[in-house]
Amino acid sequence: MSGLTEDARAVRPVVRRGLVRSGRWSVRFDGRAVLVCAALAVLAVVVTVFSVGTGSYALSPVDVVRTFAGNGPPGAGFVVLDLRLPRALVAVLVGFAMGMAGAVFQSLTRNPLGSPDITGFGNGASAGALAAIILFDAGTAQTAVGAVCGGFATATAVYLLAWKQGVHGYRLVLVGIGASAVLGSATSFLYVRADLGKAAESASWMIGSLNARDWDDVRVAALGLVVLVPVVLVFGRRLTMLEMGDDTAAALGVPPERSRLVLLSAGTGLTAMAVAAAGPIPFVAMAAPQLARRVTRAAGPNVLPAAWTGALLVSAADLATQRVTGSALLPVGVVTGVGGGAYLAWLLLRERRAQRL
Repeated sequence: MSGLTEDARAVRPVVRRGLVRSGRWSVRFDGRAVLVCAALAVLAVVVTVFSVGTGSYALSPVDVVRTFAGNGPPGAGFVVLDLRLPRALVAVLVGFAMGMAGAVFQSLTRNPLGSPDITGFGNGASAGALAAIILFDAGTAQTAVGAVCGGFATATAVYLLAWKQGVHGYRLVLVGIGASAVLGSATSFLYVRADLGKAAESASWMIGSLNARDWDDVRVAALGLVVLVPVVLVFGRRLTMLEMGDDTAAALGVPPERSRLVLLSAGTGLTAMAVAAAGPIPFVAMAAPQLARRVTRAAGPNVLPAAWTGALLVSAADLATQRVTGSALLPVGVVTGVGGGAYLAWLLLRERRAQRL
């Protein structure tokens, strides 16, 4: 009996400050980062509740929660569950995916400008989705396939062009910026080929829009997270080692090129599924990891804090579009573009004042 007790004690998880150990397995965590993730998740839920209650048929937060529980005001069930909730969930899921993808790309390139919307990976997904919409009159599922194909085709081309005895961050960024310019021209050509109605629809979608989102779009965004988030979390510890350089990572037992390829594929997939669900919402993937790093004050990629920061940013931007304009028709990408541009200008001014620029 005493032997069984000792075995049970050996298997029982042991929680210490910053460490959870169970048998052969252990997980390190940063207490501040965990608290930040919890706070961001709560804020995202609160913003979602307010967003669902905003519109011509206004509902208080209490009424929204009551509707979720099944005892809301008359007629609120259809408005909340069928019309507004899919839009709010797409905002959270897309922001989560973009924030996580931005953290992965910035960590791999070791460059704060190495986000997928600047290095061309997001533009590749956009071009693929746009081709499916304009040329094949695609629905939600076909648009997602086009976005994934476009994203991975661009990732493959950029990776091969940036290869020279391995892939280094600055080459990946430079080649990606060139690919982004080429894809911009391809997108313009698709607009010329489209009829007026399709061109107008595509233009709104290309800014990044949550208008008329439904449960199919929720499924697309959720599928990307279910499949790819575990991959990023499993390989997340390798990101910290890759930031130290390939030689250091290899000395610590991490195969640099194989790990980089897996993480690059996961980040591309997250970007493509987010673009398929809501279009290319600008600046979220760039700003979310940097804001998360400032809040957590922790070194490393901060993958989960960046993801929850992205979810909060897109949800808050969507709420702002509805509250400021009194309409849900303004693309959310307009708000994130203006906010992201202002943040970038402030960041450049701050660096210049610190004489680092």
